[in-house]
Order: sequence, then C-alpha cells, then structure tokens
Amino acid sequence: MLRNLDPKRRTMLYLSGMVFAMVGLSFASVPLYDWFCRVTGYGGTTLEADAAPDTILDQTIKIRFDGSLTSQMAWEFKPVQREMEVRIGETGLAFYEAYNPTDRPIAGTASYNVFPFTVGGFFTKIDCFCFEEQVLMPGERVQMPVTFFVDPEIVEDRDGKYVDVITLSYTFYEVPLEETEFGKQAALDPALDNAASTTENTYNN
Repeated sequence: MLRNLDPKRRTMLYLSGMVFAMVGLSFASVPLYDWFCRVTGYGGTTLEADAAPDTILDQTIKIRFDGSLTSQMAWEFKPVQREMEVRIGETGLAFYEAYNPTDRPIAGTASYNVFPFTVGGFFTKIDCFCFEEQVLMPGERVQMPVTFFVDPEIVEDRDGKYVDVITLSYTFYEVPLEETEFGKQAALDPALDNAASTTENTYNN
C-alpha cells in the first residue's frame, strides 16, 4: 500500500511512525527517549556542541530566561538576567543564581527546555550547569553559567524563521545526595559523611 504513495507522502509516514514509536518507547526506556530528545530537539529539548559555528548573522534574536523549583526543592533559584539579545550564531553567556537557605547540604539537578518547542533543534548549549548534579552547602549562594548559541540554520527553517523570542527554562529538583560525586566522597570522609547522612535522612522522610 505504501508503495503506491508518492515519495514525499511515504517519507512523511515513515517519519511520523518513527516519532510515535519513540514516544511509545519512552514509557519503557526513559534513557532512550532522553537521547532521542537531545539529538532531535524534540519537545523543546536543547542540543549540545563543543563550540559555536563560524557563521554569525547580523540578525538578532531575544532570549528570555526562566527558573523554577519543584515543590520538594528547598533552594531559591532564579535567572540573574531576565532577557538578552544576541546575534544568531553568536555565543551568549547567561547566569542563574541558586541559594541554599537550609542548614543541610542539598543536591539538585535541572531539567530544561526552550519555547517555542519547534526551536529546540536550533538552540545549542556549549556549557551548562545542567550537565551535572549541583550540591550547595548550608547558606551557600552561587551563580551558575550557561553558554549557548542559536544555530544560523534557524533562518531557513519553515517555522523557525518567524521566531524572534526564545525562552530558556530550567526546573531544579532535589536528588539523593549519595548519588552525587559529593555523596561518594562523603563515604570516605567522616565529616562529609555526617552531613550527607543528615541530608539523606531528611530527603527520605
């Protein structure tokens, strides 16, 4: 039946089937679904690269920044700047601030995406605090950088060429301290181990 369709329609059906298959597999394999999103930018998931492209356009685009926490996360978290304007292809640098107001170390990791979702495949991070877990000691306040660029190919995209504002969003949630590098080191250091144990007991309760 598919052989009777024209090549363009047949290709679209194949691609649609692959997307539905990947979404279905997400319920059985979260890592596979995560990989799929990172590679394709599906659902507003941003991409990663080692460096910005050589091409920088004169055309600019506005980047807005948003930060939030899950209800169980005790940190304070917000973007240092609410928005900035960068040239397409240019490397941008932004900061988010996190503060631990409690009397215990807290480990956290960030989920992220961009909006509109359709530009996920064009928004690329070079370096980001979201690439690994973060641990804040009691009363510690830090500024965490993210470097990024918007791929020049966005101006050739059917939908992307009309986008003039991209919102980059992060949500931090708490993770068990023992799963972080800090927690592993704490197992070898009695002083750190006491702090880690206090945090883990609080987390589990």
